[in-house]
Amino acid sequence: MTTDQWSEPQSRESGLVREVVNGESYEYYPLGEYIVSSPEVCRGRPTFKYTRIEVVHIFELLAAGEPLKRIVKGYQGRVPLAAIEEALMIAGQALLDQTEPLREGL
Repeated sequence: MTTDQWSEPQSRESGLVREVVNGESYEYYPLGEYIVSSPEVCRGRPTFKYTRIEVVHIFELLAAGEPLKRIVKGYQGRVPLAAIEEALMIAGQALLDQTEPLREGL
């Protein structure tokens, strides 16, 4: 895969990043280094950057007991261990953010 990033994001306010990947335009909102939300990919659901692999699918595999090393190996480098770790950290932070108002009342 070749990535030719345009010189700067086209919309700084929105955080939308536009790149040319393998000769095609790819637009996404970065949620982390490896996790993105692209309006044109999987209806904007979080995916691993430059793939159509949804983050929730990896969570489902983990919940079903699939070993982390087997998941990484199964995706043949398209979803590195660091990407899964990032997804887990983002999800954990989202849970904390969502429950913060509840915890403030304690």
